[in-house]
Amino acid sequence: MTRPRLSALLVAGVVLIGFVTTLVVDDDRLPVTLTGATRGTIAETVDIPGNVTARASATLTAPADGTLTALRVRAGDTVRAGQVLAIIDSPVARKRLDQARQALDDAKRASRGLRNSGDLRRRHGATDKAATVAFADARRAIDEISDPEVRAALLAQLAAAHRQYEVATRAADDAVRAVQRGVAGVNSAVGALTAAQRVQAQQAYDLTKATVDALTLRAPIDGVVQIGGGAAPSAPTDGLAGLLRSAGALTGGASLLAGSGIGGAVAAEGRPVGGDGMVGGGGTAQVGDRVGAGTAIVTVVDVSELGLIAEIDETDVLSVAPGMTATAELDAVPGATYPAQVRSVDLLPGTSARGGVAYRVRLSLAAGRFAAGHATAGRLADASDAPTPRPGMSALIHLRVREAADAVTVPSAAVRSVAGRDVVWVARAGRAEQVPVTLGVQGEELVQIVDGVQPGDQVVVRGADRVRIGQQLP
Repeated sequence: MTRPRLSALLVAGVVLIGFVTTLVVDDDRLPVTLTGATRGTIAETVDIPGNVTARASATLTAPADGTLTALRVRAGDTVRAGQVLAIIDSPVARKRLDQARQALDDAKRASRGLRNSGDLRRRHGATDKAATVAFADARRAIDEISDPEVRAALLAQLAAAHRQYEVATRAADDAVRAVQRGVAGVNSAVGALTAAQRVQAQQAYDLTKATVDALTLRAPIDGVVQIGGGAAPSAPTDGLAGLLRSAGALTGGASLLAGSGIGGAVAAEGRPVGGDGMVGGGGTAQVGDRVGAGTAIVTVVDVSELGLIAEIDETDVLSVAPGMTATAELDAVPGATYPAQVRSVDLLPGTSARGGVAYRVRLSLAAGRFAAGHATAGRLADASDAPTPRPGMSALIHLRVREAADAVTVPSAAVRSVAGRDVVWVARAGRAEQVPVTLGVQGEELVQIVDGVQPGDQVVVRGADRVRIGQQLP
């Protein structure tokens, strides 16, 4: 019983070994496949993630603490630049305007009580000290604002006011010195000092008046309305407004830049709803709500022209230039492609999501199309227009960084690297010859051969690892 069973096992083992050997042999004898080099157009692409952007957007914020008394638009309304969107009533802002007007009147009577050079020097020193404190506090507050556009606008406004005051205060200082030297009378110095104080008072009045006028919120651009702020608000401006209001540069407590609420067409983030009942950036204001300075009331988005914004790695950025074409695929619209074109590439880098160096690329975005045969409502449809995307949607952008027309091309599988060189197997008189090649544009499936292969040459695309020099090829 034992011997027949052992014999059967030996026979089975021989059969199994023979079967495996046959597989190996058959695998070695798999046919080598060749194809001809051809001429054609080939493109090299770089894929980068990006997002859809609007042409412009502006968030209108409350320029001062107050009550939202009118909201004349609804979400989704189309508005024109200059159209009134909302009105805020601010007793505080109006009170500051009255104070600034009173301070301006006081400045016109500032010559009273000035009898000698000592009185002039003390008044001039007090005026300069108050102005220095106000300007310094305003500058520190502006530097804390993260939005670069808002910060630049405020710095320009502050610089203009500072220059105007410096001219006036230098004239007053020269006049006081002339009085002290006995070469001019007190009256001339009083006139110069009064002019400096009037400059302060006029600046305060103008800025406060602008704040009151800004309580009527008007659309700065054409676009579509969204109630409240945008998705990415900037830093709040409450701290700056408070510093500007509190810097007392004139008699009576009027500020050098009194009441210059930073309202208008800027993205801002207000305070959340607090114990005082005010609505801030964390909520949407309704008519009758109390709002704090900087609270986002309405956002206007111009979607008349959509674009794309993306970041490209430093290893690829030198291949990208304005005018290059691209296509985009949106996560929200599977099966559709949208033509795009590079508009600009930033000169200064940022940090990519992976921590490397990246450069921001901006592209225009055209209307998209579905490919023929895409599924729509459970059926296959012909090529048709794709829906218009919305700002913020995610996209995969295929940038055509290089392109070659009438190029000699072979499949990518034909190219191998040997001893650091790119080579292909070419059939010459029916036998294999290893030919060094120079590559050009490299696409996903085809590569350009700049030198080494001619159109019509038969190259090995399958089984190249088993080919030997001089081997007979099919």
